[in-house]
Amino acid sequence: MTNVSAELDSRFRAAAAEEGLLDVAYDVVDSPLGELFVGISDRGLCVISYEADPDAQVERLARGFGSRVLRSTRPVDPARRQLDEYFEGKRKRFDLDVDLRLARDFGRTVLEELGRVPFGEVTTYGELAARAGKPRAARAVGTIMNRNPVPIVLPCHRVVGANGSLVGYAGGLERKHQLLRLEGALLA
Repeated sequence: MTNVSAELDSRFRAAAAEEGLLDVAYDVVDSPLGELFVGISDRGLCVISYEADPDAQVERLARGFGSRVLRSTRPVDPARRQLDEYFEGKRKRFDLDVDLRLARDFGRTVLEELGRVPFGEVTTYGELAARAGKPRAARAVGTIMNRNPVPIVLPCHRVVGANGSLVGYAGGLERKHQLLRLEGALLA
């Protein structure tokens, strides 16, 4: 096995991304919530995960998007910049294409409706189910929120229980609290 210099490795990864040779480019991004695993496909942002361990994430992405998954910072830079701006309080809306090709039917509809929940506001699982055309599917909406492939950008932290309680969040309730405080939807 030959060792490759860091510069050559970086140039290789950048070239692969620029030539469209990757199914998903990813990087690990620092945030006030901890490290985030961020992945970008040719269609847009396809994953933000609080589980920043690349090995588990790469395997999952390869199963869903194709085997050409490589750490390459340049394609991730727009998402990183917008996440930084969001956490600094300078951004209230993300301007990123989101790749939801792995979401199916009702799940995709729910995620699209979720993207319409405004910064600093909350909705309930039941209200989101109704907006997605199935008012009795609040529990299914909860499952979809738990599996949201791009939390923060698709703001599942803005979804609360019917009585306004902060229930369930795949990133943990403390992160949900942090995000809602950042947006002014919760008092500190």
